[in-house]
Amino acid sequence: MNDKVKELRKHLNLTQKEFGERIGLKPNSISDIENEKNSLTDIVLKSICKEFNVNEEWLRTGKGEMFVDVLPEDELGAYLGKIGTGDYPEIERIIKAYFRLPEESQRAVDLFLKSLAGDAEN
Repeated sequence: MNDKVKELRKHLNLTQKEFGERIGLKPNSISDIENEKNSLTDIVLKSICKEFNVNEEWLRTGKGEMFVDVLPEDELGAYLGKIGTGDYPEIERIIKAYFRLPEESQRAVDLFLKSLAGDAEN
């Protein structure tokens, strides 16, 4: 599994520091895993799979595809799950503030965001 972590990280074009930050580990921990000084724990394995949509069977055995397909209807749920972890406090604050707005203000924000995205109704 350790060599699969390195293969995945390189495929994602991430440094050990960037990869580690995404799953809550220090760069030296990633180095130790990749160089087989430390084994990959189930907790770290699951974090990798969740964060990068990695196929757990591929990471464990090398069988199957590297990534799992996220269905369009599941994509938003995956993003919201990441926001709920506390790793994105600014986005969480914005979402909470939006839902505290009066309905009329929410509509104004909606129109503004649509205009930014080029979807404004004439």
